Amino acid sequence: MARKGVLVVPYKRLNEEQVERVHRASMDILKAPGISCFNKDAAVIFAVSGAEVTEVKTESSPRWTLNIPEKMVMDAVESAPSKVKLGARNEDNGLLLDAGQPVVHFASGSETNNWLEADIESFVSKKNTSKEINMPVFRSEKGNTERLAKAAHLCENLDSWDGFLRCVNIQDDDINDSNKDVNKFFISLNNTSKHVMAGLTDLNELDNLMNMVHIIAGGEEKFKENPIISIITSLIKSPLQFVDDTTEKTIEIAKRGIPLVISSAPQGGSTAPILETGIVAQINAEILAGIALTQLVNKGTPVLYGSVPGRANMTDLHDSYGVPEFSQFNIDCVQMARYYGVPCYSSGGVSDVKVPGIQSSVERLFSQIMITLAGPQYLHYAFGLLERTSTFCPVQAVLDDAHISIIRRLASQPRITEESVGDVLSQMGKVMTSSTKLFTRFARTALRTGEISPQYPFESKEMADDTLLRAIEKTDEIMQRPRNHIDNDLIDRIYNTTPGLLTRLKNG
Repeated sequence: MARKGVLVVPYKRLNEEQVERVHRASMDILKAPGISCFNKDAAVIFAVSGAEVTEVKTESSPRWTLNIPEKMVMDAVESAPSKVKLGARNEDNGLLLDAGQPVVHFASGSETNNWLEADIESFVSKKNTSKEINMPVFRSEKGNTERLAKAAHLCENLDSWDGFLRCVNIQDDDINDSNKDVNKFFISLNNTSKHVMAGLTDLNELDNLMNMVHIIAGGEEKFKENPIISIITSLIKSPLQFVDDTTEKTIEIAKRGIPLVISSAPQGGSTAPILETGIVAQINAEILAGIALTQLVNKGTPVLYGSVPGRANMTDLHDSYGVPEFSQFNIDCVQMARYYGVPCYSSGGVSDVKVPGIQSSVERLFSQIMITLAGPQYLHYAFGLLERTSTFCPVQAVLDDAHISIIRRLASQPRITEESVGDVLSQMGKVMTSSTKLFTRFARTALRTGEISPQYPFESKEMADDTLLRAIEKTDEIMQRPRNHIDNDLIDRIYNTTPGLLTRLKNG
């Protein structure tokens, strides 16, 4: 079993000729100027496989230029699986990402340093001192292990949230590079039974991490059948550079056949051309180069086309996620991934502002709707992100869950069948012979069976906008629910065999 997702008829921003033009431009980029590679192993792998590799003599870090031929790229995308399974501790929560099926799943994303807490406080009106008004009040806290656990628990309890891409950076005093990986994955897996995805901090910890994951999955072979984690490998630094340490991680992860994301995040106007043709051709070239590396290392490695293109705010060069170009770039990348037959990890649902509200909802809904309709298999950034990708807010995630449930309804396929037409004609006959001439009784039946959408869960009343207040109350209620932890006996095994796990995390 697997989570269903929502099947869409893909919105195509690019026509076939334009897709071919982007492809050709990307192939030209990979031939010249090519990829600047700062990892010797990757340079050797490409050279042995037939790429033109030139060492660049510098006084600083060693560097190689990779001029990658089109045939090497196309052979790689041909060998990359068109279907990638992302398993889960509860196998019913697994995800099957099929490049040939535009079925969209929604996940969280980024590694935010800040956690935005929300409370409800009462204020007295200046114009009418006898009147008290309840208002949301926000405070920013530093991400830590407790808040990562809360985020995973939230994921477990929000129906639209299909996969947990670790969204809180743990910055506790007893966390360091040598123990961060095992603890962040353990916390995530111990608080949600859905798929867990994150980056790898320290390659030296990969063995400890995978030993722990194999125990939770039921063994190494069981993990291959049900890969309960996947890893994001940001080996690419735009423009067109393979970073040494992340490339080394990518090579080792690919050797083991662990599902991975080749993620690239160029910023139009700074690390990529600002116009659509340029940034899409560049990010496509960067991702294809990363996919080629995985397939040269281990043919058949399950890999996702990880597109995170953005646009610079030209006043300060920070990312601008609320602009239309963010959606345009991402929709183009979804089409390019489909062209190559590789499942797409896309981006949508980020706001540039610091707190939930009207601007936040508008900015994130534009991209969530448009990019969903483009049909990526895995849409990350979809829950809780504010202040670009610096802050995770649980209340915003609860709002996003409600809004994405509406988007699922919006994007779902029409059910117009011979049977439904017959039912409508029957209803028409009954209503037109009745005294009321109303379809109310049939509407009630549709509501009970779930055929039409329910009432908005945070609907306000009368002259007040209570949406945020209701969302805060819902968040508090979810946080009080029992946690879905790993069995105690399994946790004991994990702690007995996994160096670096913090004892204080053992019971939740």
